[in-house]
Amino acid sequence: MESLILFLPFVIIMIGVMYFASRRQRRAMQATIDLQDSLQPGDRVHTTSGLQGTIVAITEDTVDLEIAPGVLTTWMKLAVRDKILPDDPTDQDLEESEGLTDPGR
Repeated sequence: MESLILFLPFVIIMIGVMYFASRRQRRAMQATIDLQDSLQPGDRVHTTSGLQGTIVAITEDTVDLEIAPGVLTTWMKLAVRDKILPDDPTDQDLEESEGLTDPGR
C-alpha cells in the first residue's frame, strides 16, 4: 500500500507533463495551419531549409517561389517556415548588401 502512495505523485506528474506537451504541440500545429492559410502571392517567406523567396503562385499544397529575378522553384506549402515582415532587419541587411539602399542616409 505504501509503495502505491509513493508511486501516485510520479504518475500525476507524468500525466501533467504529457498534457502540457500535447497542448504546446497543438498550438504549434494551429500556428502552422494559420500561416499556410494566410499565404498570398507577393509575400516574402523563409523555407525550413533557410531559403528566402517571394511567392509567385499558390496551389492547394504547393507554392512557387521566386528566389532570384526570373528563377522560380516549386515547394510544398509545409516547407514555408514563416513570413518575412517588411520591417524585418534581415531584409534591410539584404537590401544594403545588394546596394538597394544608401547606408549613408
